Amino acid sequence: MTMPVLSLHQVTKTYPGHPPVTALQAVDIRIEAGELIAVVGASGSGKTTLLHLMAALEPPTSGSVRIDGQEVAALPDHAAAGLRAARLGVVFQQFFLIDSLTALDNIALGLLYRGISAATRRQQAQAALRRVGLADRGHHRPGQLSGGEQQRIAIARAIIGSPAVVLADEPTGNLDSAAGDAIVGLLVELNRQGTTIIVVTHDHGIAAAMPRQIELRDGRVVCDSQTGTP
Repeated sequence: MTMPVLSLHQVTKTYPGHPPVTALQAVDIRIEAGELIAVVGASGSGKTTLLHLMAALEPPTSGSVRIDGQEVAALPDHAAAGLRAARLGVVFQQFFLIDSLTALDNIALGLLYRGISAATRRQQAQAALRRVGLADRGHHRPGQLSGGEQQRIAIARAIIGSPAVVLADEPTGNLDSAAGDAIVGLLVELNRQGTTIIVVTHDHGIAAAMPRQIELRDGRVVCDSQTGTP
């Protein structure tokens, strides 16, 4: 059996408070290279918390999160950050583009901490722009782009380093239906090119376009179409 690119074993996440809030409970997920997955569930089901743990943006309270077989919690902070930067790309519902920078320079930021020269970063940013179909928009600033184009720029920033896995959190949430459909189509195409894609969404229509659906309810996996759970 090949090593999964990402795996969670008995992962629980509890946030302190009075009373404490348990956002995830005993989650087991194994993700193989090349998969196209939708994580679906209602608001408050734990979807975004799951994405944050998958992306190593925060640690679990208990359980194991492994990227390429490496236990993230066992790594020093700098090593965990390096692993995350090299192997994962994250796309958020909010585009998080810097208004004062061009689209090309926003994308190049994805490589800022990789020890790569500015010229090489710009070359790779241009290649990422071509992959998302915006090769002619690199010198535009975010305010000169539509919402759909801004989300494509955010996706280009996530894929610039050729990560093994791209995680997208409600990537169509701020878009109209036509722009949203185009973004889903782009993610499907990136998957065909070999990138593992995980889309977090509340939209069952979007999930239906993905070969594998994982459904969360009250912080638990209640259905996984690949494993037959439940």
